[in-house]
Amino acid sequence: MILVVALSCVATVSCGGGQQPKVKEDANAVKSGAPAVPSPRGYDLGAPKKTVLPESLHEISGISFLRSDLDTLYAIEDETGRLFYFHLGDGRYRSWKFGKHGDYEDVTVLNHSEFVVLRSDGSLFVFPASMVRSADNKGVKVYEHILPKGEYEGLYGDEGKLIALCKNCPGDDQRDEVSGYVLQYDEKHVLRVSDHFLVEVSRKHLKSIHKKVKFHPSCIARHPVTHEWYIISSVNKVLLVLDDGWKVKEEFALNPDLFKQPEGLAFDVRGNMYISNEGVQGNANILYFPYKP
Repeated sequence: MILVVALSCVATVSCGGGQQPKVKEDANAVKSGAPAVPSPRGYDLGAPKKTVLPESLHEISGISFLRSDLDTLYAIEDETGRLFYFHLGDGRYRSWKFGKHGDYEDVTVLNHSEFVVLRSDGSLFVFPASMVRSADNKGVKVYEHILPKGEYEGLYGDEGKLIALCKNCPGDDQRDEVSGYVLQYDEKHVLRVSDHFLVEVSRKHLKSIHKKVKFHPSCIARHPVTHEWYIISSVNKVLLVLDDGWKVKEEFALNPDLFKQPEGLAFDVRGNMYISNEGVQGNANILYFPYKP
C-alpha cells in the first residue's frame, strides 16, 4: 500500500514519553519577551531554552525518550556506537557501547521496551532498554542492510512498528518524492519490511543551500497529544507538520542562527519538544520548547 503525502516529508527521531526535565536556560537563548516567530500551535520557535552539549556529543544525530525513564533523554552521535543518557542541565553525560564505529543517524524506542538505532546504510541495531547501563552488550541484534539501498536519517518507533525515511534513495527524485518504509516483527519476532510508501514534496515550499532544491528529511517524530507528524529537513531549514493521514498541514522556516544543524527531534509525554543541533562552528546543543496548548 502506497501512502502519498502532498508537499512534504516525514521527520524522526524517534519519540517516547517523558516528563519535563530540569533545563538550564542559556544566556544567549531568546528571552520570553522577544517577538514570536511563525510556529506550530503551542510552541514559540523563537524562544527556546538551550542546553550546550559536551564535545563527546558534538555530532549528536538522534534523541529519544523512554516511557519507563521519563526524565532521561537518550541520544546518539554518528561515530562511536554509543548510546548517551542524561538529564538536561545536570552536566553528567554517561554512555553505553552498543556497536562499532559507524555512521549512526537516529535512535528510537519500539514497544516502550527496546532501543532501535538506525545506521545511514539502512541497518538497524536493536537491544532491550534493560541492557543499557549494564556491562553486557552481547544481546544487541543487528539487522544488516534491512532497508533497501539508500541513505537514511529518520526513524520513528511506535507500538508495534517502525517508520524509516530515506534521505537519498536511488529510485527517488528528491525534488518530488522520498521513500518511507514500515517495519514490523513477524510471527518469529524477526523485524521485516512490511510496507513502502512515498512522501510527495512540493519544491515551491522548500529552500536549499544547493543550486537544485531537494528534500532530505533528517528526523521524524509524532506529537503525543495531537498525534500530528513533525518532520525536519536540516538542509532545507524547515519543520513540517502533517496530519494522521500524512497530509501536510503547515510548514515553518527554521532560523539558521538557532537551528544550525537540526538532526534530532523528540517529544516528551506532555508534548514538550526537543530539537538537537550538531556542532557547527561551535558546540552542539539541545533546544527545549515547552508546549502551551
